[in-house]
Amino acid sequence: MYSPQRGIHDYTTMNVSIIDRVPPDMVHLIDPHWYQYAPLPTIWNFSLGTVMIFLGIIAWCGNGVVVYIFSTTRSLRTPSNLLVLNLAFSDFMMMVTQSPPMIINCFYETWILGPMMCDIYAMCGSFFGCTSIWTMCMIAFDRYNVIVKGLAGKPMTITGAILKILFIYMFATIWTLAPIFGWNRYVPEGNLSSCGTDFMNKSWTSKSYILVYSCFVYYMPLFLICYSYWFIIRTVAAHEKAMRLQAKKMNVASLRSSEDANKSAEAKLAKVALITISLWFMAWTPYLVINYIGVFGGPSLTPLCTIWGSLFAKANAVYNPIVYGISHPKYRAALKEKLPMLVCGETDNAQSETASQNTTVTADGKA
Repeated sequence: MYSPQRGIHDYTTMNVSIIDRVPPDMVHLIDPHWYQYAPLPTIWNFSLGTVMIFLGIIAWCGNGVVVYIFSTTRSLRTPSNLLVLNLAFSDFMMMVTQSPPMIINCFYETWILGPMMCDIYAMCGSFFGCTSIWTMCMIAFDRYNVIVKGLAGKPMTITGAILKILFIYMFATIWTLAPIFGWNRYVPEGNLSSCGTDFMNKSWTSKSYILVYSCFVYYMPLFLICYSYWFIIRTVAAHEKAMRLQAKKMNVASLRSSEDANKSAEAKLAKVALITISLWFMAWTPYLVINYIGVFGGPSLTPLCTIWGSLFAKANAVYNPIVYGISHPKYRAALKEKLPMLVCGETDNAQSETASQNTTVTADGKA
């Protein structure tokens, strides 16, 4: 069996399978597919663990700052920003639950925390991944309501935002608990330092979970977000075109009023949300492809490519605070006030004030 004191050369000179490192209580969870592979060289496991340390620190600090700024700045306590706050909290908890166990197991070069922790670890990854994407979906709906429907749309209230968040948590809980009750299961994957759904199992019970889960937690939010942003982009483009044509007819440089400035601020916030959503899909798509290769067959999955795909998906929790730190005008203004050492470049206070006023109008439904 595996001993952490054993060096890389001990394994390269022996006919050893990756399964030989696995503790006895975990062997029954390992798919036979992984038996054919030798243990990863120690340098790869240490590299994965080191990368996870840096990602964890960045995600904890970055999302922690976002939660702090949005929860302590009065002008940011709006219904729309409750969704942003929930997204940051979800990303923060993703790395709190995923980073330490994976770091420990990478340095031990196999899963050593037992079957129960494997279930908990995989459940948390699934839960917070689902929570993040559906929170982004609700953010897209909110941008659609503000920009496309305008005054005809019903403003979102604090109560409405809380109900949406509760729905997201209940929805994510259902999908997270399904493998515990027998629809698929949670098992070690890749180099066996991480746990996830059993995408290597060839039974249709396991396959069906992966396929249905991907429909409700990947394709459906992707479709709804694309639908929302198609109309957002079309509405903003039509408005800008109309403004340019009218200004040309009147022979003036610009016709922008305070209402137009508000619309422009909302459009910029929509761009922030679009960037965030795009990064989520770029991060999770490789992992979805890995799951589909396991379900449908195809190129043989290696421990290294599988575990890097899993790590890349978890790294999505790092991107959002960076995007908000660069692009969100009100967030940058509040960050400059509370933690000025974290702000790079200048903030546009006038633009921030406009966004704040417009968000207040959206929340209250009146000027």
